Amino acid sequence: MTSNKAARDGEKIWKTNVDKVNAELVTLTYGTMVAQLCSDFSNRYAEVNKQLDKMGYNIGMRLIEDFFAKSGLQRCSNFRDTAETISKIGFKMFLNISPTVANWSADGKSFSLIFDENPLADFVELPNDGRAQDELWFSNIFCGILRGALETVQMQVEAHYVSDVLRGNDITEMRVTLLRYMEDEMPPDDE
Repeated sequence: MTSNKAARDGEKIWKTNVDKVNAELVTLTYGTMVAQLCSDFSNRYAEVNKQLDKMGYNIGMRLIEDFFAKSGLQRCSNFRDTAETISKIGFKMFLNISPTVANWSADGKSFSLIFDENPLADFVELPNDGRAQDELWFSNIFCGILRGALETVQMQVEAHYVSDVLRGNDITEMRVTLLRYMEDEMPPDDE
């Protein structure tokens, strides 16, 4: 799938097949949840990052079904198509944004998503405790969502942020690496 076709498909799905939710409501609700996690874990930001990733993973495992049902798409033929589909259709469909796919590795197993905008980070200021700027990945739930969704379609990936404008960086960049294609495996203890 070409980048332009994916962008057109994402725009069409956004306009016709997706129920809309007020972006400010999502932003404020997510911000409140992250603040509560920071409080619950006494500002141990590494643990907050893990919890956001875990929550995202569980969301991603369910979101992929909604993605296929509303988009009408089939599985992608390769990892490059997967990257374009995530960027131009997946993010567009659920958040009305289209991060840029960039920085492919030579082996084609790793790429970056560059976010020009991040609706979860609107109205956000990280805690001014001298640690949050270096330790908290505020939108880490996105990493978990990608991991959960892609694992559901037999792609084990690692996803992590390498920079975030909330931390004072120039751009927000997530790195996604394909670890392996999984075989159709039965869950443990299933017969």
